[in-house]
Amino acid sequence: MSGEDEEIRAGGETAGDGIRGTARGTAPVPLSVLDLVTVGAGSTASHAVRTAVDIARTAERRGFHRYWVAEHHSMPGVASSSPAVLLAHLAAHTERIRLGSGGVMLPNHAPLVIAEQFGTLEAMAPGRVDLGLGRAPGTDGATAAALRRTDSLHEGAEEFPQQLAELTRFLDDSFPDGHPYAKIHAVPGPVQATSPGGVQDPHRPPLWLLGSSGFSARLAGTLGLPFAFAHHFSAANTLPALDLYRASFRPSEVLAEPYALIGVAALAAEAEQEARRQVMTGALSMVRLRTGRPGLVPSPEEAEAYRFNELERDFVDSWLGNVIHGTPDAVRQGLDDLAKRTGADELMITANAHGGPARLRSYELIADAYGLPG
Repeated sequence: MSGEDEEIRAGGETAGDGIRGTARGTAPVPLSVLDLVTVGAGSTASHAVRTAVDIARTAERRGFHRYWVAEHHSMPGVASSSPAVLLAHLAAHTERIRLGSGGVMLPNHAPLVIAEQFGTLEAMAPGRVDLGLGRAPGTDGATAAALRRTDSLHEGAEEFPQQLAELTRFLDDSFPDGHPYAKIHAVPGPVQATSPGGVQDPHRPPLWLLGSSGFSARLAGTLGLPFAFAHHFSAANTLPALDLYRASFRPSEVLAEPYALIGVAALAAEAEQEARRQVMTGALSMVRLRTGRPGLVPSPEEAEAYRFNELERDFVDSWLGNVIHGTPDAVRQGLDDLAKRTGADELMITANAHGGPARLRSYELIADAYGLPG
């Protein structure tokens, strides 16, 4: 076992407590990456996955703390419908960076299946896997019904905590005697360490709760779990949700104090005009998604030629107000201001643009602006 492996297992700086990161360079907090594995017009899902590998490896080389992918369905421009499969591929192409889901939509899956998938990922990349969980379906109602094989969708305040408790029991192999699932074990998992001759590491991925409103914020606080808030598409709720999380927080075996990251849309380019040109591709993509016309991420040329109507223009202006974009110095200032205003413990950056080169260049420029290694 290498010294780095020992550090990971012992909870050194590489992994810490499996949650908290280290701010590098002049960054105010740890910086991370959220990748939607977007598919641009004129490109393919295969190319999007290759770009995801490039982004993950760039993030690792430049000292970003973690890289997450998010579960989405029935969206032609987003190739992240299966986070566990993507993460297995990324684990094979990285060595140190934390990898995780931001998130897996728990109501779409049987808790045992998630426990098995992420137990397998943990075996592939020991000490660097995160399991972020969301309550929304990550798609429209009809697609959610197809995923769950039912017309009755359960996303209420009662079902999600129960599903979360069941998943936690499978991950910890801790159903009490007499429970119907007491003799069912998620494998790979802790049961291997307690079997005769077992030497399996009992470590499991830390759980995160994700949200864009107050429900998951309160639940994460009550359970003493880390919390990730989707500021990039629910900015008006960011401060209330973080306040609720901190006010609700109860120390746990996982965390003694609250730990909250926020997802933030940010894109840097050498020139402000180019940054604006790139983020307009994401803006047009969002307009089409919100009006029931999801498709591939349009090219900058298509976005420039598109004529927004008044309602669409109002939406774009509002949406772009929450996208930090411009020169590297401008983006750094925007991220600094956001970290100070929210008190977030970590910033998870997602780049909205048509092509992989623009997104990769943005992460490099942001790393340069903060003096990150590499």
